[in-house]
Amino acid sequence: MAISAKDVQSLRQKTGAGMMECKKALTECNGDFEEAIKYLREKGLAVAAKKADRIAADGIVDILKSDDGMTTVIAEVNAETDFVAKNATFQEFVKGILRTILANKPADVDALLKLPYDGANNTVEEELKDKIFTIGENMSIRRFQIIDGFTGSYIHGKGSIGVVTKFDTDAKVASTEDFAEFAKNICLQITAMNPLYVRSEEVPASVIDNEKEILLAQIKNDPKNANKPDAIVEKMISGRISKFYETNCLLDQSYVKDENVKVSKYVDDTAKALGTSINVTSFVKFEKGEGIEKREDNFAAEIEKMVNG
Repeated sequence: MAISAKDVQSLRQKTGAGMMECKKALTECNGDFEEAIKYLREKGLAVAAKKADRIAADGIVDILKSDDGMTTVIAEVNAETDFVAKNATFQEFVKGILRTILANKPADVDALLKLPYDGANNTVEEELKDKIFTIGENMSIRRFQIIDGFTGSYIHGKGSIGVVTKFDTDAKVASTEDFAEFAKNICLQITAMNPLYVRSEEVPASVIDNEKEILLAQIKNDPKNANKPDAIVEKMISGRISKFYETNCLLDQSYVKDENVKVSKYVDDTAKALGTSINVTSFVKFEKGEGIEKREDNFAAEIEKMVNG
């Protein structure tokens, strides 16, 4: 039967698939619109399966807060290229994932994939596979975290890094613009200086013991220090452990907007100015593609392979 351009356009608007794919689907399904949608979705599953082994190390980190401001979600969704990460369809897909998480509070990614996707009949997993088919790249929902309570947040570089920091403070103060600015500054600090802990008391003893072993080996292997008395070596190690805290513990770091002030003092000064107490309790930092081994393409080899079949 003849397939009209209007039918093709309607199917494209409904599914997001390409014009030629929509025309082929309608032709294969004798113009049956619902069967064509099913055809495209089934084909999408097959395409998604084929792309599953391709490395998705790009994408975006995004953050969404509930209407009452008391729940914040941060998530990382990956794609293969920066080009797709900038795609409006992909970005809205990520927003839908955040809304789904906020509404349902799943325990993990596996539980999230089984939920109905925000505003759709599909599950999150089905919607993900549809997007893989439509956009043409492998994608994955890598991780998310739900934070309840008073928070500040910051997204850097259009989604390259996201930070959410949780605070213990007065509800009235937490709703002010001054607190929001302060909370954002703390998130900026975490983005720029990459602490591992909020305060020194949180550093596990095993981490400090390991650090001391490394420092001792470094000192003993340095000819200038190898014969120094144990008491001097101990003082050297103690000084370097202090530097470890200053590097890795948020409150011990120098504040990026005023290097003469520690972050802990900036927190205390802000609390005093706002007439309350403020305690930084935790933070979450996601960096897109962090820890994912990216494929290094050998373009010369790829071209040779194409030429030689």
